[in-house]
Amino acid sequence: MRKKERALALIECLKKEYPDAGCTLDYNEAWKLLVSVRLAAQCTDARVNIVVQGLYEKYPSVEALADADVADIEAIVKPCGLGHSKARDISACMKMLRDDFGGKVPDDFDALLTLPGVGRKSANLIMGDVFGKPAIVTDTHCIRLVNRMGLVDGIKEPKKVEMALWKLIPPEEGSDFCHRLVYHGRDVCTARTTPHCDRCCCAGVCKKVGV
Repeated sequence: MRKKERALALIECLKKEYPDAGCTLDYNEAWKLLVSVRLAAQCTDARVNIVVQGLYEKYPSVEALADADVADIEAIVKPCGLGHSKARDISACMKMLRDDFGGKVPDDFDALLTLPGVGRKSANLIMGDVFGKPAIVTDTHCIRLVNRMGLVDGIKEPKKVEMALWKLIPPEEGSDFCHRLVYHGRDVCTARTTPHCDRCCCAGVCKKVGV
C-alpha cells in the first residue's frame, strides 16, 4: 500500500472511530489557547485545564496578563512544571499581543512564530483550531503513530514529520486528523505499554500489523 493511499485510509478509519475529536485544551478565546498550549509542554492537558482557571480568574484579558508580574504568573502556573520559563514566555507573549497586534492573536502562521514561546506545533494548533485553516500539529502522539502506521519512516524531528505529512494529508483534513491521533495514541496506540493492536480501528491499514 502506497503512503498516500494509506494516509487516506487511516483518515477514514480514525474519522469513524473518533467523529467528534477536537482539542482537549479548554479555551473560549484565541489568546487563552496560546497560554494553554505553552503550559501543556511536559504537562497533561487535564492539569492545564484546571490551572488556567485560577490564572484567568485573576487575569481575565490579554492586557491584564501582560501587566501581571512574572512572579505572580509563575506562582499560579507552577503545578504545570517549568513554571519560570513558562511564566516568562506567557508574559512576553501577552505583551507582544498587546503592543504589536492590538490585543488580537494573528491569523498568519509566520506572525504567530514571532510570539515568545510559540513554535510550529503551537502555531499550527492555533491556525487549525482557532482560524479553521490547514494545519498539521506534530505532537508526540502524531510523531509516534505516523511512524508506526507507515506514513513516515523513522523520522522523529517534528518539522520533518510535518513536512512529510503535508504531502500526504489533504489540507482540509490535517487538523482533525492530528486531533484524532492524540485520542488514538492515548487510548490504543500507546507509548508506555504495548500498542493494543487487537482493538485498533486502523489494524487493516497499519504498516505495523503487516499490511
